[in-house]
Amino acid sequence: MFQQILAPIGGSLFISALCAAVPLVVLFVLLGVFRVKAAKAALVSLLAAIVLAVVGWQMPVGQALSATAAGAVYGIFPILWILINALWIYKLTVATRWFEALGSTIRSISDDQRIVTILIAFCFGALLEALAGFGAPVAVSAAMLMATGMKPLKAAMVSLLANTAPVAFGAMASPLIALNGVTGLPLHDLASMVGRQTPFLAVLVPLMLVFLVDGKRGVKQTWPVALVAGVVFGVFQFLTSNFLAVELTDVVASVATIGAVLLMLRVWQPAHTLATVVEEDARQPLPSAEAGAVTVGANRSRSDRLGVRGREAASASVTENVSSAASSGVDASLIAGVRPPARSVWMAVAPYLVIVVIFSISQLPAVKSWLGHVGTVTFRWPGLNVKDATGKPVAAEIFHLDHLKATGTLLLIAGLVTTAVYRISFRRAVRIYWETLVQLRWTIVTVSSVLALSFVMTLSGETSTLGVALASAGGFFALLSPLIGWLGVALTGSDTSSNSLFGPLQVAAAHQTGLSPLLMAAANSSGGVLGKMLSPQNLAVAAAAIGMEGSEGTLLRKLAGWSLLLLVLITALVLLQSTPVLGWMVP
Repeated sequence: MFQQILAPIGGSLFISALCAAVPLVVLFVLLGVFRVKAAKAALVSLLAAIVLAVVGWQMPVGQALSATAAGAVYGIFPILWILINALWIYKLTVATRWFEALGSTIRSISDDQRIVTILIAFCFGALLEALAGFGAPVAVSAAMLMATGMKPLKAAMVSLLANTAPVAFGAMASPLIALNGVTGLPLHDLASMVGRQTPFLAVLVPLMLVFLVDGKRGVKQTWPVALVAGVVFGVFQFLTSNFLAVELTDVVASVATIGAVLLMLRVWQPAHTLATVVEEDARQPLPSAEAGAVTVGANRSRSDRLGVRGREAASASVTENVSSAASSGVDASLIAGVRPPARSVWMAVAPYLVIVVIFSISQLPAVKSWLGHVGTVTFRWPGLNVKDATGKPVAAEIFHLDHLKATGTLLLIAGLVTTAVYRISFRRAVRIYWETLVQLRWTIVTVSSVLALSFVMTLSGETSTLGVALASAGGFFALLSPLIGWLGVALTGSDTSSNSLFGPLQVAAAHQTGLSPLLMAAANSSGGVLGKMLSPQNLAVAAAAIGMEGSEGTLLRKLAGWSLLLLVLITALVLLQSTPVLGWMVP
């Protein structure tokens, strides 16, 4: 049996906390200063945590290695199991003409660039975040907005800012599932708490997007539809996370928002239109939309800005896209941006409807009970016998294997149904699955390493030491909590990684300060989503999507103020929720 020690280095809590922070500092410095690849940075930080656990916190070598293995396995299942299958479904849609039909439908709804921005960046981007994540929403949104005539930098900024509200529930709620795994807090309670924070951001984001596109005039002319989009998304995000299935939160919210905006446009239109100006052939949708490898059509105004070289590249891109669309059997109506027939629209949304149906069935009382009975295995991880500083068993040493009711398994079933609906051959579906694994190979290493790092720091007591030290801030820690999550996502590029790293720290500090552990853990995730628009990974994806590699610094400077403004607002909300003023909002 190994019992954690709070102040193992010289008997000093302060010095011990500084040492415990070394793995995190190493990770941040390697990522933010030396721009080392995330996978390598995570492995180096993991090694530092293991050495400190054994040498400083006196954890037996066998238990330290066992904790590493437990974290890595948890990273693979359920976290990566979700991400792999979610991205596979997305790639299945891209491999057919129905993805183009979905994009064409959205673009044909309105010729007002501000409304198109809300539909593509906010609504459709949230749907992509729910299923794919990992930069795909930013890449696809930026590319589609450019195809409607938006300037490249503005398209990138809009897409990055829009990719905030849905992140906490992205990739079928994998950030919260990871937070549940490393803190032991109930998943439903975590989802409910976050669902009482991020909806307030959702209300503001569409208004901010309109401001970015057209300034004060845009807000004045289109605020009704922007407000409807934000309120509907926030309301359905709250309702789904609190009363339905956490995994479906962003899917339901984005689909409901699209429906609400479409209904509103039937009875209301802005008095003045900011028309999209784009060549006809550049309006056609993308033949491929993989994150980091997006090629887009270009309009004449963009070509003029980029000069001769830009015009040549734009011409080649348009030719390639039109040729690809034609060869894949996409009809002329899709290329021209005309709204497809009703059947095409239904086929385009089929994967998302399949997911909603499968997850809804899984939540039926009888089905949920059966899946929980036959599909759950709980056991103590081999080689671990850890007590905290007070002598209580540490929750992280208990492993839950929900192989049947796991989100990733349900997504796999949804993917198989999608292949049947789209009549994709089994061989082709397997090939696409393999391509998905190859695309995520470094992500797999990164997520597994970060989860292993989190487990080692938690089980060795390093996280508890940091938490107790931070607790010296007292009630002021409520102000620090969202900032910690913001920094974590800004540097790692992932709310899942940030929750895995700092979730246990937030809970430990909350116990010491008398604050709600649930509130502080949720604040880590809600504050973290605001750092994603500034993360090096997302900035690089956005720059690649608009064909302006090297513009990451410009995007960072233009978006920093928006990110900090939203961080201040969410911090104020968390502070009020930690007091009797809004304390009733905590489950």
